[in-house]
Amino acid sequence: MKRINEFVIKLATVNGSGSASANTLFAKALFRLGLYVSPKNIFPSNIQGLPTWYEVRVSQAGHMARREGVDIMVAMNPQTYAEDATEVLPGGYLIYDSSLIRSFERDDIEVLPIPIAQMCAKEYKDLRERQLFKNIVYVGALTALLDMDYDIVTQLVEERFKRKPKLIKPNLKALEIGRKYVLETFQCPLPVKVRPCEGTHGKIIMTGNEAAALGCVWAGATVASWYPITPSTSLAEAFEKYSSKLRLDEEGRRRVAVVQAEDELAAIGIAIGAGWNGARAFTATSGPGVSLMSEFLGLAYFAEVPLVLFNVQRGGPSTGMPTRTQQSDIICCAYASHGDTRQVLLIPGDPHECFDFAAQAFDLAERLQTPIIVMSDLDLGMNDWVIDPLIWDDTHKHDRGKVLDAEALEEIEQFGRYLDVDGDAIPYRTIPGTHPTKGAYFSRGSSHDAYARYTENGELNAANLDRLARKFETAAKMMPRPVIKRASKASKLGLINFGSTEPAVREAVGLLKRDGYKLNTMRLRAFPFGKDIAAFAAEHERIFVVEMNRDAQMRTLLIAEAGIPAEKLIPVLSYDGMPMTARQIAAKVQGTIESDKSVAQALRLSAAAM
Repeated sequence: MKRINEFVIKLATVNGSGSASANTLFAKALFRLGLYVSPKNIFPSNIQGLPTWYEVRVSQAGHMARREGVDIMVAMNPQTYAEDATEVLPGGYLIYDSSLIRSFERDDIEVLPIPIAQMCAKEYKDLRERQLFKNIVYVGALTALLDMDYDIVTQLVEERFKRKPKLIKPNLKALEIGRKYVLETFQCPLPVKVRPCEGTHGKIIMTGNEAAALGCVWAGATVASWYPITPSTSLAEAFEKYSSKLRLDEEGRRRVAVVQAEDELAAIGIAIGAGWNGARAFTATSGPGVSLMSEFLGLAYFAEVPLVLFNVQRGGPSTGMPTRTQQSDIICCAYASHGDTRQVLLIPGDPHECFDFAAQAFDLAERLQTPIIVMSDLDLGMNDWVIDPLIWDDTHKHDRGKVLDAEALEEIEQFGRYLDVDGDAIPYRTIPGTHPTKGAYFSRGSSHDAYARYTENGELNAANLDRLARKFETAAKMMPRPVIKRASKASKLGLINFGSTEPAVREAVGLLKRDGYKLNTMRLRAFPFGKDIAAFAAEHERIFVVEMNRDAQMRTLLIAEAGIPAEKLIPVLSYDGMPMTARQIAAKVQGTIESDKSVAQALRLSAAAM
């Protein structure tokens, strides 16, 4: 096997062993060499002791999707040696800690034993140090085996520990232990190696949760209320970290309130109360939290209170797979709460859009006076992605929507909180304390008339529900438009995807094109759907809908809300908790085309039109 700048390496360790820091260091060193990296942290839902893996796809060509098969496996956990060995592709390499002698029943891979634990026991007296530095030792070994620029790795170590300078020297020592051993023992570098390039020049690397947190800062959020839950916790933590640096007054005091509530119900209740009071407020959670928050979401929808909710999706139902990714909250969020509700969803496709959509969410929440749910997922939220730098338009002015000030209230004879004055179904609101005598109203979750007065008049309640439905139609005109890419104007085959599946879809479309199948694609970025969706559907005989859930939830939404005939939409599904791969998608699409006569007919029509 000979590969330069195009391979997959997987690091098998134990949760809680300190490997995360070393693995991130390794991935970022590759990024600094100019290579696209797509790290996937595959960790268990416990604190310590269970197996964990860190998989990095390296690609000079810019492929960011996960890929099947492993070219180099670094096996540091004896519990998973057998499993790890089976994942290595023929001709690949297995590097393992040979402190415990082990044989591997494969003669089609090259095994490189390194006695890492023994070397650490010799060099470090403290048991915890031995455990931690084992991870740095294998990074040092990889720098020689892959022919990495050693100066870049040492520079990253110095940057990582610049606030703890006493740790720099022992970490550099651990790097050197691993590097020296393989240089003296094996022929270096391996045929699978890296070469510096300019592929990621001008790019940055970050997680979606970090980007979303920055978006909240730039959007002017002043209240964050949250309850810890994987995989959204790091979003709230990042907002607190960035606010402590970027949102300080002249005396150094932080100008935001970050509240860790006692549970998810309290978290969203605090955010709704803050939004009603004029603050820009948000909360962050995952699927189980959304289930608990659904009644409060109904209150915010019906009382028309601005709210931003980040749902970083994970496997479900119930507790599900807390540390695995899915897109299985589409239906529950689109119709969150009981009764006739439709919630506005923003669906970012990478961390850059996490930043952009986080900022947009607050403007939309206040313009529409309704909850805005930003639909991320674990892969997008917690894993590092290579993206273009985040850009903020300094001329942007936050849109607070229809808020009446004291002067405007003076000119109104009677304030009607839920009156549709402008015909767009969006009423005017007031901030508490704006006027001494005018503008006050009850924010109630029970049925009310246009003046916020309680009513059990069915006709008035129906009229209010009709106005909310019209407001949803208004919202459709404000949503980010889908991204459409055409392989051929004449093609009658299309593909719809959304969220973090985009890298895999982009690569799959290339694989299918190579095999003679041209598909036009549309990436959805919001709900409610705009006219572009119906137009795209009308242009194609068959459309594949790619999503990471069992029940084809986006397909269901497209049928119900966009009016697309069910027979036109073909589901392409994955729900094993892992990010989708290009070959998964391409195989399912191609298999359907070749086995389904109706799809084959659409393909023939497409070819004839070309």
